[in-house]
Amino acid sequence: MAERQRIHPVDVESPLPPPPSHYAAKTAQQPPLPQSKPLLPPPEKQRRRRRRSCCCRCLCWSFLALIILVVAIAATLGILYLAFDPKIPKYSVDRLSIPNFSVDPNMTVSAAFSIQITATNPNKRIGIYYLDGSRLSAWYTNTSLCTGRFPEFYQGHRNTTVLDVLLAGETEMGSGLLQELQQQQQAGTIPLLFRGDVPVKVKPGRLKLPKVTFKVRCDIVANSLSTSSSISLRSSHCKFGLKLWFLSF
Repeated sequence: MAERQRIHPVDVESPLPPPPSHYAAKTAQQPPLPQSKPLLPPPEKQRRRRRRSCCCRCLCWSFLALIILVVAIAATLGILYLAFDPKIPKYSVDRLSIPNFSVDPNMTVSAAFSIQITATNPNKRIGIYYLDGSRLSAWYTNTSLCTGRFPEFYQGHRNTTVLDVLLAGETEMGSGLLQELQQQQQAGTIPLLFRGDVPVKVKPGRLKLPKVTFKVRCDIVANSLSTSSSISLRSSHCKFGLKLWFLSF
């Protein structure tokens, strides 16, 4: 007969046996993992970064303030331009007479020019104060013949003023330049240049602006430089420029 298998009863409620002793030993001997520390830069590097950040902020604010200032100035100028509609003054040399023009044996020229200047202010809301310290000069080629001054006065809105200005002086001229001048006088075409540097203050409305300098250049061609004959102007053309004086108010 075949042997019967024996079945031993198992108590399922009994606790599990503890793990082997060598596992417990390994767990006890394993050291704890080190905690990671945050990587912080040294104090000196932190200060440098703070200084750089402050400098960048200052530069940004300065650049922004400059942009705002430029925009504000441009807007103000635009408003003034639209409000007052500024126009360039006009000047012309209308008449020339020569009380004196003589040459001595030392090639020294004594000249006196009397010129009639017409100054026109076309602005209907802007007045012009012509100040002391002006300088007018008459030139032949690169030689100054005589000098004078522009009169001081106030020119109102849409005003045209005719001025008689006297220029006088002495200068030395070479024989070649005198010979050239005589040839042009015989031909009846003598080119002359009149320059004017005139300090003014412009008054738009009730506001008086800082002092500026009007620079005027008039190219004329006269038929003669004689004191005994009448002088006619064959051509006359004037140009206008502007020079700012930021330190004068």
